[in-house]
Amino acid sequence: MFRRLFKAGLFIVSFLPAVALLYGALNNQLGANPIEVLTRDTGEWALRFLLITLAVSPLRLLFGWHFLADVRRLLGLYSFFYAVCHMLLYIWLDQFFSLTDIINDIIDRPFITVGFISFLALIPLAVTSNNAMIKRLGSERWNRLHRLVYYISIGGVIHFFMLVKKDITEPVIYIIILAVLLGIRLYRYSRRSLISA
Repeated sequence: MFRRLFKAGLFIVSFLPAVALLYGALNNQLGANPIEVLTRDTGEWALRFLLITLAVSPLRLLFGWHFLADVRRLLGLYSFFYAVCHMLLYIWLDQFFSLTDIINDIIDRPFITVGFISFLALIPLAVTSNNAMIKRLGSERWNRLHRLVYYISIGGVIHFFMLVKKDITEPVIYIIILAVLLGIRLYRYSRRSLISA
């Protein structure tokens, strides 16, 4: 019962940033450049949910919060949801669906290149985030595919760091969080290798 309520509550809470952004846009509360705010904030929420998803295993390991395993896929899909919003806003409101301008932007601006590659890599993870695909691919192949999340996360923080022009405090915080999460995984992997050797 607790797990169902927790999952339902998390689903609603995770959608609230989108509701807040939509409300702000409809009521002219996003400042002088609402397009920039919408695009930036949806991208940040995609990155936040990606890092929260990566935090599930360390939290289970350190605190025994095994119930978090039930919501890992939900968190990952919310990361994809906000990434899609981020990409659509860029394509629609920034580039006005001009394929030529989008391609030139991807080629000429490295932070766009990194962000675009990270987004493309996120698509197969979202598509295969269901039990049917786990059975179809097999758990070993599915796990190998979903290890892409580590590279996507690195790409996401690099994209954000390159985007920020002045105060880099926030992207640096994300880089530190990611470094800790990946460090825990490397430590666990190295310990398993030593034990099995």
